[in-house]
Amino acid sequence: MLTQTRIAERSLTRAQLRSGAQRDIRAQFYKIWAVTMLFENFDLEINPVFASLIFGALLGLVFGVSAQISRFCLRRGLVKGSDRKSALGVWLFALAFATLGTQVARSAGLIELEGHRFATGAVPALAAILGGLAFGVGMVLTRGCVSRLTVLASGGNLRAVFVLVAFAITAHATLKGVLAPLRVFIGSETVDLGDAALATNWVGGGTLWAAALIVLCLAFVFRSGARPAHLALAALIGTLVPLGWVGTGVLLFDDFDPIPLATMSFTAPWADTLFWTIASTSIPAGFGTGLLVGVIAGAFLSALIRRETKLESFESPEQTIRYISGGALMGFGGVLAGGCTVGAGLSGVSALSVVALLALGAMMIGALATDRLLDQTRIRRQSSNSVPAE
Repeated sequence: MLTQTRIAERSLTRAQLRSGAQRDIRAQFYKIWAVTMLFENFDLEINPVFASLIFGALLGLVFGVSAQISRFCLRRGLVKGSDRKSALGVWLFALAFATLGTQVARSAGLIELEGHRFATGAVPALAAILGGLAFGVGMVLTRGCVSRLTVLASGGNLRAVFVLVAFAITAHATLKGVLAPLRVFIGSETVDLGDAALATNWVGGGTLWAAALIVLCLAFVFRSGARPAHLALAALIGTLVPLGWVGTGVLLFDDFDPIPLATMSFTAPWADTLFWTIASTSIPAGFGTGLLVGVIAGAFLSALIRRETKLESFESPEQTIRYISGGALMGFGGVLAGGCTVGAGLSGVSALSVVALLALGAMMIGALATDRLLDQTRIRRQSSNSVPAE
């Protein structure tokens, strides 16, 4: 627990107030206030790692309920289907709110991404592009991105369960296992952008580029025909992104027991949770594991209340191979790209990260190309199986 002495050590002197930059002063003030409120006024006797587990579970609970009801998924907005336009509108509305919240918090000094992979000056462009393409292909093969499959698995979809297992194993192998050397080799090809790795440092500043992104998103949303209820849930999902940054970077900040800066994502959480289930006596469960537990619980409760729980499994060996292959591609691609459609897409792009923009663009291209290829394959099969006219 943070004591009054440790809080006082963080306090600003009058000299610092006179000479420091206004933004730094505000950020320090908010940190002092937030930590004091949490650890002193409420007398919390928990360490930051466990607190991050609870915090992640709360965010995940909200995401799980919202995503289950709105069927939140970028893939649905890219592939052919009757609800394609509305699904993309829902996803972009979440991105607009994530961008708005993230940039407002950044301007207030509550979010500092220096040192985070989204802000690195040496941009791993090749890894972002190849990883994004692999992830995009995989999410079409499995008919869902990782966040959507997590929600579906909570409602009894066994296909999603097996895909997530393949995804987590491959992601962990890419991070720390047999595929790690390949990841390092691909990631070594970088482009040095320096401060320009974040659009907040471009000409015009973050406000201009954030406003441009939000306007583009809203321009599509208003023509998408998405249901107002789903848009409201998308706004809630988008708001979780800045809440995650502020929660792990400010509210739970502790110099003596630091935790990683994190927010909404599914690639690292699934890999870390897999490792934790195997070696829980050696490593503690953190924000990512809590997030997944919350998503699964929230999605299950929502599906149960809405009477949408149903056991579903594979229909053929061919389908099994397709889904498992897609899960492996997403696991490998998600690590290379620095996240999934939520981690790199929603969280990274809303931070105006160049590498996240590259990854998301590659995911969309990979998904669109794969959907078109599968569609052409279906047409050829139907043509070859048709009976010629007499």
